[in-house]
Amino acid sequence: MKVLVTGANGFVGSALCPRLAELGYEVVPVVRRQSNIANEVIVHDAASWKAALNGCDSVIHLAARAHVMQDQERNPLQAFRVSNVDTTIELAKRAIEAGVRRFVFMSTIKVNGEETAPGCSFSPEDLTEPKDPYAITKWEAEQGLLEIAKKIGLELVIIRPPLVYGPGVKGNFATLIKWVENGVPLPFGGLRNRRSMIGLDNLLNFTVLCADVARSPSAKSQVFLVSDGEDVSTTELLRRIAKAYGCKSRMFSAPVDLMRLALRCTGKSLLADRLFGSLVVDDSKARQMLGWHPPSSMDEQLKKMALHDARV
Repeated sequence: MKVLVTGANGFVGSALCPRLAELGYEVVPVVRRQSNIANEVIVHDAASWKAALNGCDSVIHLAARAHVMQDQERNPLQAFRVSNVDTTIELAKRAIEAGVRRFVFMSTIKVNGEETAPGCSFSPEDLTEPKDPYAITKWEAEQGLLEIAKKIGLELVIIRPPLVYGPGVKGNFATLIKWVENGVPLPFGGLRNRRSMIGLDNLLNFTVLCADVARSPSAKSQVFLVSDGEDVSTTELLRRIAKAYGCKSRMFSAPVDLMRLALRCTGKSLLADRLFGSLVVDDSKARQMLGWHPPSSMDEQLKKMALHDARV
């Protein structure tokens, strides 16, 4: 089976391509410009896309314009639409012309929304509520792909993961690790929020399953939410990070409202939402329909990250 992967040099793609190869799949790792990915294929025009897609059974589309700090674009939403909607639809059309059977689209849980109320969770059937340009354009790409799939019969699978963590993770998760490793006293000792996440190994496992038509025939035309199945508070997450990295957890309790205000006053509202808000997903559809279970626990993934960071 031959699988084309876009965004092959990204956080997920750089781990997915070797995993596919280890499992015996023929992999076409696609990038826009030269990087350090083994056997990478650089695409830049219709001819190079045609050659890359030739003989492929499935496409896993990871490439996207993601979160851009201090975006300099005059019209950020339009810039996101060009990368996340137009490029995605064009790729789907090229895939159909090449005879590709299945198209796996990596979306985001942010299509569902930014936060869940206490005791509630997001499901694939919920009404969507994307708020930022990234989430809006991921949702628009989903709609465009669904329309194409209905008209032409392309086997579309949409995956909406929550926060993905694993070796080499960046962003807020990397910041949390740095705080813990540096022994910074943190005022997060009494938080009761709940957040779903997914370890990189678990996301790779699920993505490979969805790309393999023979192993997941019922995945056709489905939207899946996936997670580790271990929803944790920020307090519990920091304790687990400390344990995996062999550090002491230095936390004390402070009023949440006061901490939110302090972060918002310093322009860090998004960080406040991540630290104190809840976002829980219901991944029962993936488990029941596909018989999928995450092969790695959160603690196992964190230990793997600690070993990776020790070697770097």
